[in-house]
Amino acid sequence: MGIEHDTLVAISKSWGLFYLIALAIAATAYALWPSNAKRFEHAKNSILDDDDKPLK
Repeated sequence: MGIEHDTLVAISKSWGLFYLIALAIAATAYALWPSNAKRFEHAKNSILDDDDKPLK
């Protein structure tokens, strides 16, 4: 007696949901981690560097 298709689909949908929730929590924690603030601040301001001026 094997696993029926409906049971396998329900299990995979549940684990997929938990996987995506865990991935979203990990990405949010990485983005808000205090030691990464300097890196993200540099990325935010790098588009406004002094070298980036219009041609005269």
